[in-house]
Amino acid sequence: MHAAVQWLVDTIGAMGYPGIFLLMAMESSVFPIPSELVMPPAGYLAQQGQMNMFAAIACGTVGSLIGAYANYYAAHYLGRPLVLKYGKYVFITEEKFAKVERFFKDHGEISTFIGRLLPVVRHLISLPAGLAGMNHVKFSLYTLLGAGIWVTVLTFIGYFIGSNQELIMKYSHQALIGVIIVSAVIITIYVRLQRRNGASSPE
Repeated sequence: MHAAVQWLVDTIGAMGYPGIFLLMAMESSVFPIPSELVMPPAGYLAQQGQMNMFAAIACGTVGSLIGAYANYYAAHYLGRPLVLKYGKYVFITEEKFAKVERFFKDHGEISTFIGRLLPVVRHLISLPAGLAGMNHVKFSLYTLLGAGIWVTVLTFIGYFIGSNQELIMKYSHQALIGVIIVSAVIITIYVRLQRRNGASSPE
């Protein structure tokens, strides 16, 4: 693991901001590159004066958006026709697919934002958004917001901790737990507001 981290530090140091952009775009699509191994080294290099922290965060965040759009378009232009044509063979009817589309129409913003903060989900959340044809402005905004928060947290961890991989992983896990708790609180508030608005809306 240490060798892999050192390689990433060296790679990011050599490639600079385009390296951060490329690695985070890959991380946000289908390539198994953990963001916990990309952004902390960038933060460490910023602490060493070899990078500007805010430029690194911007590159990581925009890279995440580009990677998310790769999944979005793949699902929208390739997945959607396949689902509609062959979904019935795996019990995905047009009715069920329509429900997914309605869900993302009604709740796409909160789903995309929270999804970008959670492990595993952040790689996959763009797929249903693409299948449902989520509004591009909303998809971009909430993807940037969610990705930006997570990228910033990881970059600051690297900035203050340095290149100690054990501490980076420890604090990354702690940050993840905190993010999950905050996400759960946001979802709870959102659901209650939705129920309240539904109850108060006229029949």
